[in-house]
Amino acid sequence: MARVKGGVNSRARHKKIKKMAKGYYGRSKNCYVVAVEKVEKGLQYAYRDRKAKKRTFRRLWITRINAAVRQNELKYSTFANGLKLANISLDRKVLAQIAYESPEQFKSICDQVKQALEANKKAA
Repeated sequence: MARVKGGVNSRARHKKIKKMAKGYYGRSKNCYVVAVEKVEKGLQYAYRDRKAKKRTFRRLWITRINAAVRQNELKYSTFANGLKLANISLDRKVLAQIAYESPEQFKSICDQVKQALEANKKAA
């Protein structure tokens, strides 16, 4: 029986890696051995940064909310507490979007939060 060589499979594997390495610089896109290393590292970065992206956006939203809240004479932490007291259940993404796109609506939310904080002070 004749020996079976893996040429077709190897070529397919190499094509797959080279396709993933498109756009890389220098030998990283041409040379299979180098491309394998670069693609693996790129996949590690992609995996890591899918997690980091969530943290980065959360920080951005908090920063935007804090900036908008301070224009309405509050701090972020007291604003977050006031949201709970006022039973307003909007997440940070939506709050940041409202603060960025329509400041007058955000001002009305801040007013409701201030009223809830005042009511809580009087009750305590």
